[in-house]
Amino acid sequence: MENVITTDIAVIGGGAAGLTAAIEAKKTAPSLNIIIAERLDRTGKKILVTGSGRCNLTNRNISAEDYHGSISYVMDIIKKTQNTEDFFRSLGVLCTADGEGRVYPYSRSAASVLSALRLRLKSLEIPEICGFKAESIEKTKNGYVIKAEDGRIIKTRRIIAACGGYASPANGTDGAALKMIREMGIRTAKICPAVAPLRVDPASVKGLKGVRVHGRVSAVSGDRIIKTEEGEIQFTENSISGICVFDLAYLFSAYEGKLSVNADLMPEFSVKQTEEILKEIKEDRKDCSLEEFLNGLFVRNLAVYIMKKSMKMPLTDPVSGLKDKDLSKIAETIKNLSFKITGCSSWQNAQVTSGGVHASEIDSLLCLKKDKGIYFAGEILDTDGKCGGYNLEWAWSSGMWAGRNCALSLQKLT
Repeated sequence: MENVITTDIAVIGGGAAGLTAAIEAKKTAPSLNIIIAERLDRTGKKILVTGSGRCNLTNRNISAEDYHGSISYVMDIIKKTQNTEDFFRSLGVLCTADGEGRVYPYSRSAASVLSALRLRLKSLEIPEICGFKAESIEKTKNGYVIKAEDGRIIKTRRIIAACGGYASPANGTDGAALKMIREMGIRTAKICPAVAPLRVDPASVKGLKGVRVHGRVSAVSGDRIIKTEEGEIQFTENSISGICVFDLAYLFSAYEGKLSVNADLMPEFSVKQTEEILKEIKEDRKDCSLEEFLNGLFVRNLAVYIMKKSMKMPLTDPVSGLKDKDLSKIAETIKNLSFKITGCSSWQNAQVTSGGVHASEIDSLLCLKKDKGIYFAGEILDTDGKCGGYNLEWAWSSGMWAGRNCALSLQKLT
């Protein structure tokens, strides 16, 4: 095993952003030597689990409102780089989209996406150095020295740090890279899981484990509704989940200890309309028990939960005993079921990292302001997007942008 490797550009991280950065850098300046240094035994492992293994490459409905963090020019970078579908078409990957604008490879296989990327690396003669766990970066007269835990060294003129954050540590992003970056004196924004379930008091969801229901969820702090999403809500023994909840998870960082999620389980109807529906059900089920009142409107576990939440009387009592004020209370519960958020999910269950290298540290080319030889791409930066292809879009686009600008910075020296 060669102990010292010399190159022009070293890309730290062989994920979506790193692979794209290496490809774009080589396309921009074919004469440069470029390598990818990956901490795992193979590049692209995180790509394989995206989109439940189908690889949700991007979304056709992307806007600036879909991203959060200190970097305000995300859309500028997306617009200045090659369209993601065109990029993958150039790699031999045909794309298709669903009704929500989510774009997938025609194969619906993340493995085919990774294979296409690695085939392009091979054709461009870009080596993948795997098992390289970078632990330090030192500035030298001619560039940088990157040292790995096993003693291997990379000497390089430029660096593209595309080494992710903390989310999904089993796939290589365990926060070690961000720790290394912070030790270099580079400022990072507050780190928190994003695109992840939100934890609640287990007592508040007792009986709901495994329940799935369509609804509208709102992140609330005090009397203020911060953000609202709609979709399938899922419950576990200690959390609420589902894509609509995932898209609120980034708010936990800013509102820790002061965040609740309110769920509207019948978003198509007003409170008044819900009350009228309940009156109709009452007439039909006069002889049933309260435990059976909402069966059919909701799955049994949720139906019983709502009644327990709304009524102080035994659920063995007859439906005929319900008064109008009781129906109003049940309707209010259905329309405004509140859960106090106690935490965000563990990194193992998070898809994305909220926080990262702060915008104040980099310029519009994604280059470190105080050291013009280090560029950044992907999740290591303080940008995260909604669930549905937005984060992979940022990985591809920021990878292309960093790769191109890094290569151009060396071309200007020749």
